[in-house]
Amino acid sequence: QVQLVESGGGLVQAGGSLRLSCAASGRTFSSYAMGWFRQAPGKEREFVAAVGRSGGTTYYADSVKGRFTLSRDNRKNTVYLQMNSLKPEDTAAYYCAASGSSYYGRGSSGNYEYWGQGTQVTVSS
Repeated sequence: QVQLVESGGGLVQAGGSLRLSCAASGRTFSSYAMGWFRQAPGKEREFVAAVGRSGGTTYYADSVKGRFTLSRDNRKNTVYLQMNSLKPEDTAAYYCAASGSSYYGRGSSGNYEYWGQGTQVTVSS
């Protein structure tokens, strides 16, 4: 069992930056790949980024590539999503998720077993 708690969301102007954090409970954090998804009002949840168990492999959605950076610290049971050059279209609720699957990088939410409650990111134009 893994509990996930996101933090770091907020209101920022276009072009600004935010860093989201996801703290995980449990002693098996390093056994899971971690991902971030987001969901805007009226839209489906979409993949943002994922990182492998050791942190050595990352995947990004095309829409955030070059602007977002995902990292993890297994000593602190935490993953970080650094978001730069934010755009109004990045506005969404952001969810952290944990995956025990080898297919975590394929961008499907079905490969993730545990989810946080989400943190809101709002980018004003």
